[in-house]
Amino acid sequence: MRAMTSSYDWIDAAIATIKKANWYRSPQTPQPSMLMFASNNYLGLAQDQRLIDAAIAATQKYGAGATGSRLVSGHLEIHDQLEQAIAKLKGTESSLVFSSGYLANLGTISALVGARDLILADAYNHSCLKQGAILSGAKVIEYIHRNHENLCQQLKENRSHHRRCLIITDTVFSMDGDICPLKNIVDLAQEFECMVLVDEAHATGVFGDHGGGVVSALGVTYPIIQVGTLSKALGSLGGYVAGSAKFIDYLKNRASTWIYTTGLSPGDTAAALKAVEIVQTEPQLRQNLWANVKLLKTALTETEISILPTTSQILAITVGDTKKNLAISQYLNTQNIFAPAIRPPTVPTPRIRLTLMATHTSTEIQTLVSKLKTAIHQLD
Repeated sequence: MRAMTSSYDWIDAAIATIKKANWYRSPQTPQPSMLMFASNNYLGLAQDQRLIDAAIAATQKYGAGATGSRLVSGHLEIHDQLEQAIAKLKGTESSLVFSSGYLANLGTISALVGARDLILADAYNHSCLKQGAILSGAKVIEYIHRNHENLCQQLKENRSHHRRCLIITDTVFSMDGDICPLKNIVDLAQEFECMVLVDEAHATGVFGDHGGGVVSALGVTYPIIQVGTLSKALGSLGGYVAGSAKFIDYLKNRASTWIYTTGLSPGDTAAALKAVEIVQTEPQLRQNLWANVKLLKTALTETEISILPTTSQILAITVGDTKKNLAISQYLNTQNIFAPAIRPPTVPTPRIRLTLMATHTSTEIQTLVSKLKTAIHQLD
């Protein structure tokens, strides 16, 4: 009798192919003693005792979990408080908190448009924007990254053939650190009657006088739908959508990733609420962050280490192929510095992605640059 072939044997071959291409990845556990240059904890709030205390107090009051979806049994008064605080931070009428930023984008995009509609998306958008677009069933066209002319051309050719049109983009692109040309996008949205959705995941808490993000920093008044996360500069977990009151009311009835999932835990909600308060009242955190960005940029330039163009707290170092990037990251690891290599398919070209925090010291930044220089020269 012929031996039966397992229905899952193909997985071995698939993993072997991934390894052969140097695309294989597995979680790395940074040690507490390591210098962290890969965290999205831009303001250092994830370790702030005030957030920890707020999370403990809320957990003691409400329990460890919300225990149900918000429309059934999982809605807590602290959820309302957080949503009001986010709306104030983002300068909108209302907001809605999701259990993650990924879920916020999936649910919002798929609720906004459908089969008769058009989505125009920046080619470098985050995975959650891309997957939300696919899930919606709309026609999806990617425009060249940050290219105003290409976006305009796509609108001229395709807008009139569709009922609604949604332009989606990150404001700060997480792998390159560059920023979308938001004012140009808004001009086109007005001309072609488009909705605009932006992901402010890496901008909230960092940009603007009070940490409102890129939309706030640029003073844009067009009714942009703002999506973001509570897990980066705000140091907690969860996602949000901010916009008009009627739009948020619509999402409560149409966003499946909000309707059919358990509400954000009390601890995460309280920590995020405290973080929003701190972000708006302690501008010195952002001042420290931007001072560190300037210091690192200057030091890298002086040592002739090339970085991709950036005006954010994310700096991408380009140092050859995937193999070399991995070797540099591994060397840094041996030197007690956590700075993982980012490779295809996550990005089109390999790089060492560095992120700055307000809590980094000048000595730590100089140590990073020195070790980077040594690693690069050893591999040349």
